[in-house]
Amino acid sequence: MSSKRNLLKKSKVKIKLLYRIIIKQHNSVLHNMSYRRQPLILLPFILLLIGGFFFYKTVSAESAPENFCPGFVKNIDALCLEMGVQKCKDRLKECEEYYHRQSDKYQSEISRIAQKKRSLENEINKLNKEIKSLNYKIYKNSLIIKDLNLQINDTNESIRKTNIKIKEIKERISSLLRLRYEADKRSVLEIFLRRENLSDFFSDIMALELLNRETQKLLVDIKALKESLEKQNESMLSEKERLEQTQILVKLQRSKSENIKKNKDNLLKATKGKEALYQKYLSETEKKAQKIRKKIFELVQVAGGEKLTLEQAYKLALEVESITGIRPAFLLGLLKVESDIGNNVGQCNCGEASFCRHPEISWQKVMKKRQWPYFLQITRELGLNPTVTPVSCSVNGGKVQWGGAMGPAQFMPETWIKLGYKKRVEDITGIRPANPWKVKDAFLAAALYLKDWGADSQRELKEIGAARAYLCGTSRLTRTCRIAGGRTYAYNVMKYANKFQDYIDKGILK
Repeated sequence: MSSKRNLLKKSKVKIKLLYRIIIKQHNSVLHNMSYRRQPLILLPFILLLIGGFFFYKTVSAESAPENFCPGFVKNIDALCLEMGVQKCKDRLKECEEYYHRQSDKYQSEISRIAQKKRSLENEINKLNKEIKSLNYKIYKNSLIIKDLNLQINDTNESIRKTNIKIKEIKERISSLLRLRYEADKRSVLEIFLRRENLSDFFSDIMALELLNRETQKLLVDIKALKESLEKQNESMLSEKERLEQTQILVKLQRSKSENIKKNKDNLLKATKGKEALYQKYLSETEKKAQKIRKKIFELVQVAGGEKLTLEQAYKLALEVESITGIRPAFLLGLLKVESDIGNNVGQCNCGEASFCRHPEISWQKVMKKRQWPYFLQITRELGLNPTVTPVSCSVNGGKVQWGGAMGPAQFMPETWIKLGYKKRVEDITGIRPANPWKVKDAFLAAALYLKDWGADSQRELKEIGAARAYLCGTSRLTRTCRIAGGRTYAYNVMKYANKFQDYIDKGILK
């Protein structure tokens, strides 16, 4: 426990004790002294109690993670060196929990804002559709109004022409009436004198009468047409007026929708700004948490140059779980199968080492040619002699079957470099170059590989698939994987994982 926490605990005890003393003294004073002198006697004790309260509040505030964690993380190396390993670990755990809570809080807020953002986006989409529909309605109404204007103009022109025809017919009727009138005024003598016979005269009279009737009928028809055109014109004017009023209402509705959309757009912009801000807070918090996890991982005690005990391996696997989410028992099970948890890192190309069985088999004989440049790059960066750096091998009857894997996690050189596990380990630990023969780096790299195949879900089926992928490069039990022993390999990994989980559950591993 940290020094401030101890101080806080002691302060609480002292304040409780002080309170009991004050109460006891108060009761004694009440018993032995007059009422008038009680306040004066009690004043020092009251002041002491108030001082103790403020001291408690100050220590409590200083001990709160939100107060000490930011400064602690900022100067993590110097402060850890000053306070020692155990106190540093305690403080790191406190701050890790605090930043985990902060991350959850920010993530929750981001989820809430994201939901609000989606809701606003849906509302804006609806408004856009509504505005689009209103624009189409305005456009359609404009076309109808335009067409009505043309029809009204045509109708007015027809009415004008009809009026002209009516005038012409009226004039013709007037002429006919005058002729009839003149004919009625003639005497029989005049008729005989002007016509050769009487039948011609009567024929003219009958023709004039017939023409008059036809003209009058035409006049009636044209007047009826005029009335029809005027009614049609009136109807179209009425429809035009209705459409123009509707057009005004639609435009007002569009204006209203556009204003609502504008407000929603501004609100969405502000919401996105808040989301970005909380994303920034979350990113900063996760960076701090990552820095803490890196320091915790750095403080894990692993005996250099010695065989790793199961207890040490479990503690290391616990810290790796906090970074990758891989179940410690599963990671230990896989590493047990791969290298006896770092106790067997290769029997070839190992020089005069005591564990070396095949010093005469070089790395060129063990590895395929495509692995060579990566192996040389790794050993060069680490300052190792490639001719005596141990690698795994399988030898049967003096013939090499396969080999070339490096360190406790048995990474192939190409996988370590080309697939980026070296860089990912470096990014987490901050130590460059990463070393596949170093226990910490090997545990972390193995866990990252398993995480890439979904084992961080800690579900058994995903773990089996990830174990198979560790050997075969695929979680599926293909024909090639079956020949390579994928079924047996995954079974053995899970068998050891279950065994280690039993140890953990029973408290054997702590």
